This record gives sequence, structure tokens and C-alpha cells, in this order.
Amino acid sequence: MVLHVIEVKYLRDYVIWVRFNDGASGEVDLSAELEGEVFGPLKDVDLFKTIKVDPLMQTIVWDNGADLAPE
Repeated sequence: MVLHVIEVKYLRDYVIWVRFNDGASGEVDLSAELEGEVFGPLKDVDLFKTIKVDPLMQTIVWDNGADLAPE
């Protein structure tokens, strides 16, 4: 089965709650992943809070163009 993100919620700091199409869900702390040109700007919590699911890609995206594959 190919994993797709179907729901994501900002919880606090750099922690999100995510639900996948296989029924799995849980909290993920992304603070250690916020490095580099694309993800570094997400250290700004206001930008990080723009997290959402892209309905076409079925993955997590932010307003700055960053995205995370479900894997």
C-alpha cells in the first residue's frame, strides 16, 4: 500500500499530529528535521503553523513550498 497523508494538525512547537490512509496516526516532532534551504525557514513557528495536506500530492506541505513525503 502506498502511504498518503489524509489529515495533519499543528499541536505545539514543531510537533504535529498526522493520520495516514492506512489508519495509522500519531504525533511527530519535526524539530530535528528543520535544516537547510527548504526546511530551515520552518523554524519560524508562524510559518511552521501553515502546515496542511496538499489534496493532489496527499502529503504535508507548508506555505514556503516545503513538503514531506509520507514515507
